[in-house]
Amino acid sequence: MGSGISFAHMALPSTLHRFDLRIVHADAGREHAVVLPVARHPSETLERLWLRVLAAGWLWRDGLTFGPGLSEPDAPDLLVPGGDGRLVLLARVGRPEPTRVERDVTANRGARVAVLFESPRRMSAFIEEAEAAGLSRLAGAGLAAAEPEFVAALATHDGRRVRCALTFVEGHVYAEVDGEALDAPLAAGSVQPR
Repeated sequence: MGSGISFAHMALPSTLHRFDLRIVHADAGREHAVVLPVARHPSETLERLWLRVLAAGWLWRDGLTFGPGLSEPDAPDLLVPGGDGRLVLLARVGRPEPTRVERDVTANRGARVAVLFESPRRMSAFIEEAEAAGLSRLAGAGLAAAEPEFVAALATHDGRRVRCALTFVEGHVYAEVDGEALDAPLAAGSVQPR
């Protein structure tokens, strides 16, 4: 006999994190203070959340917003819409496939397309795969990789409100998070056209 009660499957809600960021691009002489609300999907790791925040700092410009996240896997992780409705910038983080990024480049002519990989090893594999497949359009995409240990150290800061300073200078990133100082290289890469 049933109790007359049915349980519907409900998705867990996203967790909202707020990052009080000071972003410095020392080579370009730019500094920004921003508050970023970042929704974390229930299946998203803290490492991936921090990778998105790191990418936002690396690519920061006015108008930058986060994409819909893991709930829409084909959507970019970061984007900047232009006044005419076309994207000015779109970025992916983690381990996107070269063919996905090539579609981004093709569909968004004139936009800056960038990827921040979860590790230099993953970036190297991406470049090898893209070059072997002859995906020459990826030559214009900005590629960088964070050190996994650095991202893991950032991910130990899991509060709902985090104060963080990110300084980018000469291929290196320095972070101060809730009083803890961290730093690591930010490796750059590129796909060589055939």
